[in-house]
Amino acid sequence: MLDKQILPYKKTNAEFYLGDSAEILKSISSNSVDLIITSPPYSDQRKGSYGGIHPDKYVEWFLPKSDELLRVLKPTGTFILNIKEKVVDGERHIYVLDLIKEMRKQGWLWTEEYIWHKRNCHPGKWPNRFRDAWERLLQFNKSKKFNMYQETVMVPIGDWSKTRLKNLSETDKKRDNSRIGSGFGKNISNWVGKEMVYPSNVLHLATESSNKSHSATFPRSLPSWFIKLFTKEGDLILDPFLGSGTTSISAALLNRNSVGIEILPEYYNIAIERFNDETSKKYRDVVKKLAKIEENFSENQLSLLYA
Repeated sequence: MLDKQILPYKKTNAEFYLGDSAEILKSISSNSVDLIITSPPYSDQRKGSYGGIHPDKYVEWFLPKSDELLRVLKPTGTFILNIKEKVVDGERHIYVLDLIKEMRKQGWLWTEEYIWHKRNCHPGKWPNRFRDAWERLLQFNKSKKFNMYQETVMVPIGDWSKTRLKNLSETDKKRDNSRIGSGFGKNISNWVGKEMVYPSNVLHLATESSNKSHSATFPRSLPSWFIKLFTKEGDLILDPFLGSGTTSISAALLNRNSVGIEILPEYYNIAIERFNDETSKKYRDVVKKLAKIEENFSENQLSLLYA
């Protein structure tokens, strides 16, 4: 039975749907969504909560959903897919690569790939590999011209500029082409006077520490970063695998509307409860204080803090 709740926050609305995203997506208008960001169940890696999808069947399972996502996304919109291959019989399965190829056949453009470096990844030891400290964030679009507000995610240039840009050589003042003939070059003097610069496509974020209620929670800073990059206030954000509600919360706090779909009643209820809690002023003040504390921890210290 379909359940739906609409929770207002300031001038925005967060819609929560309980049910199968493949069916609920059919009720969403075509070309109406500005950004889709989601982390679907990885192949066989959330068996305890979602039952798991065999790696060999994953593409077949996902394509009907991505077909509907293509329909509801605006031509200027973006789809960010958080996913990672699992290890099967000692090697990485290729279902993510197969999925990319099949989605391109559907009409998606595979525009970019971001990397989420998990600063506090789980400790452990394996005989033939190291700790898994990163995940894919695949960017898909319907057209080559899409909305992107790069200035909203600029970062401080860093302390290196104080010494590196203090005394420029003659080479620094002109374009210095690559010695290997690649065609790339740089002009160091272009950095003089800049306080903010564009980031790279690697996001260094800790995994969610305060939300223990879901089997795979990404930090609120992750959807927030993409929401700022690809949308403006009042736009519509969609998460077809909502989990415990992080995307909806992030969208509301950034003054965006949202639609979240979750198939499990327990997580659906948790998402609504979290939304009510975390959009309250008292909770936001606590989160800001914790974020400030985390800035003073090194990567190794964060691993110990969250272990």
